[in-house]
Parts: sequence; C-alpha cells; structure tokens
Amino acid sequence: MSTTAANETSHYRICPICEACCGLEVRMSDRKVIGIRGAEADPFSKGYICPKGVAVKDLHEDPDRIRTPLIKRNGQFVPASWDDAFEEIERRLPPILAKHGRDALGASLGNPSSHKYGLILYTTRLLKTMGSKNLFSASTLDQMPKQLSNGLMFGHWLTLPVPDIERCDYLLMLGANPMASNGSLWTVPDFRGKVKALRARGGKLVVIDPRRTETAEIADAHHFIRPGGDAFLLLGMVHTLFDENLVKLGRLAGHVNGLEEVRAAVKDFAPEAMAARCGIEAGVIRELARTLATTQHAAVYGRIGTCVQEFGTLNSWLVDVLNVLTGHLDEPGGAMFTKAAAFAANTTGKPGSGRGVVTGRWKSRVSGSPEVYGEIPMNCMAEEMETPGPGQVKALITVASNPVLSAPNGPRLAAALDGLDFMVSLDIYINETTRHADVILPGVSPLEESHYDVPFPMFSHRNHARFSEAILPVPEGQQQEWKTMLKLIGILRGKGAKADVLALDDELMAEDVNKQMGEHAQAVLQALSGRRGPERLLDYALRTGPWGDHFGRQPDGLNLDKVRAAPAGLDLGALAPRIPEVLRTPSGKIELAPPMLIADVERARADLSRPVDDVVIIGRRHVRSNNSWMHNLPLLAKGPNRCTALIHPSDAERLGLAHGAQARITGRNGHPIQAQVEVSDEMMPGVISVPHGWGHDLPDAQLKLAGERPGANLNAVLDEKLLDPLSGNAVLGGVPVTVAPA
Repeated sequence: MSTTAANETSHYRICPICEACCGLEVRMSDRKVIGIRGAEADPFSKGYICPKGVAVKDLHEDPDRIRTPLIKRNGQFVPASWDDAFEEIERRLPPILAKHGRDALGASLGNPSSHKYGLILYTTRLLKTMGSKNLFSASTLDQMPKQLSNGLMFGHWLTLPVPDIERCDYLLMLGANPMASNGSLWTVPDFRGKVKALRARGGKLVVIDPRRTETAEIADAHHFIRPGGDAFLLLGMVHTLFDENLVKLGRLAGHVNGLEEVRAAVKDFAPEAMAARCGIEAGVIRELARTLATTQHAAVYGRIGTCVQEFGTLNSWLVDVLNVLTGHLDEPGGAMFTKAAAFAANTTGKPGSGRGVVTGRWKSRVSGSPEVYGEIPMNCMAEEMETPGPGQVKALITVASNPVLSAPNGPRLAAALDGLDFMVSLDIYINETTRHADVILPGVSPLEESHYDVPFPMFSHRNHARFSEAILPVPEGQQQEWKTMLKLIGILRGKGAKADVLALDDELMAEDVNKQMGEHAQAVLQALSGRRGPERLLDYALRTGPWGDHFGRQPDGLNLDKVRAAPAGLDLGALAPRIPEVLRTPSGKIELAPPMLIADVERARADLSRPVDDVVIIGRRHVRSNNSWMHNLPLLAKGPNRCTALIHPSDAERLGLAHGAQARITGRNGHPIQAQVEVSDEMMPGVISVPHGWGHDLPDAQLKLAGERPGANLNAVLDEKLLDPLSGNAVLGGVPVTVAPA
C-alpha cells in the first residue's frame, strides 16, 4: 500500500474477473473505491487494463450482491445468520445421504471459482469429502477436450502448451478471440500490444473463424470456416506435412511415440478432399501448413470454438500434433510449457514420466457418458436428477455456477432443479440457477480478501508469481468462502454445524503433509504453523514448487513472504524448454498417437459426407461480457445492445430478416428464443451468432440491472444430447437452427 494524498491510499490488486489476471492500482478514500487503473509496476501485465478491471468497483458496490446467508421459507428467501444457515444444512442434507448414499449429492462448479484461491483450493477438499460420482463443472461446457488431449499426449490434464507470443513470428489461431477474452487457457494481457510487436518484427497473425472477430480484425489474414469443420482443416494440414515432406521433429525426435501411426491415420485426408467440408480452399490449407512448417518461430493455438463441437478432442489433439510435426513444440517462439511457481502437478514428483491419465473409471448412470477428469458431463445433470433409481441426484451444491444459462436446454435443467430434495448454493447473487436453492451462502468482495491465481500461472505466456493483499477487512457478519467450505466439510464428515473450522483446517493440512512429506511432515507443519487457510496452502505450494526454498534447502528460493514482499509480484522469466522433464506419461515420451484419438479419426471420416445445414448457430463473447454475472455491473452493461443475432446480409435477405427487427430462433429441442437482428458481413453465410450468457428474464432472479436488458439465452435452443463423445463436452457451436422473423 502507498499513500498518495490526504485520506487517499493506493493499493496493488490482481484483477479477479478474467484469465488475463492483470495488476490493478486501486485508489481508496475513507474505505471507498475512487479509482482503478492498470498497475504500471506489475511485471506481468505492465499497466494494461480492460473495462473488466475497472468494473471491480461495481462488483464491490453492487447492491444486488448477497451479503448475508439466505434460507428459503415458504418459497421466499429470508436473511439468516450463519449459524442458522449451517444448522439448516445439517438438518436436511445428512439424512438424504444416509438414506440414498453419497452419489445422491451432486456438485456443480462454475468458472468464477477459479479466480478465488480460497474457493478453488477448498472446493477440491469439499469434493473429496463428498465422495460422489456426480460432479459437474463448466469444464465440460468449455475446455474438457483440451484437458483430455493434454492428458493423453503429455501425461497430465493441465500440461498445456501456449504460444510464446513475445518471440513468435507466425501465429495461426482457430476459434479464439483473445481481443475479447484476453486469452483463454492462455493468460496473455494486452494481446493487441503483443500482436503489434509481433508485426513490427515482421511476423504475422492468421485467424480461422466463422466470424470476423475483433481478433480477426487486427490479423494479417482471416479465413471463414464452416462451424464444426476445424477437424477437417487440421487433418488436411497434417496430411500436407507428410505429403510434402515438411515434417521436422527437431530436438523432439527422440521424445515422440506414434509418428507412423499419425501418418497412416491422415493418409486419406488430403486438403482437396477436406475443402468442401471445412469451407476453406485446398490451396489455402496447403499454404497454411507450408508457412507453419517453414517459419522458424511459429505456433498453432486453438480455443473455445475448437472445443465446443462434436470433434472437440480431435481438434485439440491435432493443434498440438501440428506443433510437434513442425518442430515448434517446446521451442522459443513456438508452443511452450509454463513452469508455474505453485500448484502445478507437472512440477512435482519424478520428472519425465508418470502415471498418465485414465478416463471412464465410471459412467453416468442414465446415458452412460464416461467419467473424464473426475467429472461427468454438465449436459447429463438434468437426467441424473430426473431419473429415479440408485444414485439419483437428490441434493446439489453449486459453487459460483449458473448452468440454467450456461448449459444446453436450460428450461429442462431449471425444472430438474425444482425437483431436488435440497440445494445449497455458494454464490454472490440470486441468479437463474441459485433462485432454486434452499440455502444460499455468499462470499465476500474480492477487495476483502487476499489473492493468488491458482490455475492461470500454468497457462501464462511468461512465468511469474504475484500476490495481492486484502484492501478492506471482512465486514462484520460476512465470511470468507474457505471457512464456509470447511463448515460444509465438517457437516459431511459428521462433525456437525458447530465444528471448529480452524481445528478442521489444521486436521486437513496435517493429512496432506503427512501423506506427501513422510518423516519430514512434523518439521514442515511446524514451519507453516504461523498461517492458516489458503495462505498456508499457498506458502506450502510455493516452498515445495520448482522455484521454492524447500524449507531451507534452497535458501534463495520462493516462499510466501518473498512473493508478498515484491510490491507487484515477481517476474520469473520467459518460458524455457521443458521436455522431457514436464512429461508425466508412462513411457516418458509425447504420445503423438493415443489410440482413443486415432480411432476418432475414423468417426471424422464417416462425417465427411454430412450435408451442409441451411443455418447453424454459434456463440460469441465480448470484452465486457465474458460470463452471465457481468451483465449486472453498470460499467460493463452500458452501451449498445450486445445480445444481437448476427447474420450475413445474404442470409438476412433470403430469410426475410430486417436489421433491427426481431428473429425467432428454434433448435431441435423445440425451445425458441427471440433476438434483435444485426445484419453484418462479419458473419460467414449460413451461420448466425448469438452471444453466450444472456437470458435474464426468468422469474425470481434478482439481478436488477441485467433484467432491464435480459437478452436471449443461446443455450436454450441447444440440444443437451449433443456431446463430444471422448471428453463429454457440450456441443455449443455448429448446431442447426431454424430462423424466421418473429
């Protein structure tokens, strides 16, 4: 903290709203936020800020944000004390589990939990305590295909190569829009500035997308692609590399298994056979492959658009196959692996080999979808609640999750939530999902707790370690989420609603350290004894991490005190090659041809002859609107209507749609939505786009500002039966719809 003027103080803060994790300078006076700007001293974001960072003030002050527990009485939420709320949970939840078993309790986890380290670290402990197979998360609406391909190729779900953009000279990007997202599974603040620097050194950015996105607008080239056609473009590019003798593994030659299996798998996928299916000319496909192979510092990056389709895992795999085959994986300027200072499994244990990953350890009870990374698909949640029998979900805990808007066929899911015996939500809003809860347990403002990013340093374009202190104390009558989680853990462990959370925290910490440290456990626990809660977990993770002090064995290494002492965090340097050390596959090599994925190539072959649908729908996001809860913040909500149906002029003409009029959009499930038409040549013909996360017109939700311009819920028209069969990820793009004037 620094003092700038009378009654005014300036505080460093890490933005908790999106994956860019920018450093903020928050100016306060008399405990009021009077200004937020980018922190120039932050070694990672270097002063960059987007509107979301400034909107932290709106989030802190939002009058709709819940500040006390709520219990539903006679259909209405009434304020309650924390003791009353936990006693209600103890009264109602354990009897359900005693009668129906552990699988009767499900959990639904949302993206915001990743931005609070106390919440994400203790959510992991809660899920372990639950012992249920019915775990659902936003991962199967977003990124599970990439996590699965990571696991199969490199041995861990979160071993994810990202573009080393600061040294890259050719970046090929599919289904990604970092101008709006600031990176996704790629923490990269000020993307525009980095592209400007790339171009200044003679580099190029090429974007593949069914929409000329904000990122495509600043690119050197943009190619439209038929939604769902990415696998065929990528297969054509891989075929070209083999066909034109462009494969060069370079340093990785001795670290790769499966090269010949990949060659055989793609031999029939020549660009000339792929062009019609993906909508990109064969010559363009070949030229993309040639440029990638012949540019010294180049990378391919695919994101949400490549994941939320029927071949999501195949796409994610092929992106990294291209990086390997062109010699750009694990090389400066290519696709590289971050070395996170804490919490990364690929920096612990024996380097260079491991157990790898396993899927399908169990299957969802109703539709038989295989477990992936301990989860079953979010698309299965409604049927698991509706269908009677052993293992039926009777109770649910949601953590910062709003699947009624974010998952396909929200109307069905809303009805299923109404049929539960009991529901608890950890959330700061009464939204479209939490309105169904029996008890809501709120968290505190981001300004009222310390912050360290757990997942995002694993995907950052540069290594760093940054911590920010709480700016304000926790108000009387409010409670941090990690303590709330411990109360729930205590209830599930049979300790009751009055369990001592600090004693339970000590107990859980001792269990972890004894398991991991063996004979050194007591000494480690003693060294950590000055802290509790998430700060103790963070100190432990930093000290045992790859940059850590290892409790004195590396005196110059990191611990929480050293990170805390850096005014705006520590720059740990550019990404460096990590293969073979980073690998956790049983073979100790990159598995270029996992059998599951080689087999899925045959599914793609069978899909080649699919006829072109008249109109398909895709989502989109805006820099001010990444998730549903952002629509209640004045700074982000102001401006023109963003929930429009973007459509190409030729489609608008043939369908009788006028700019500014209303369109009626209906999916196969029969649920129609209505959205304002925006005619634009930024859309590929045959494709309509409606943004994700809207639909704030449901009864009993209490998001006043969002309700003034509710928008249309894209996911209401999507079919929950459509999944990528490998990862269980929902198909949210390229889905046929019927469009007509409203």
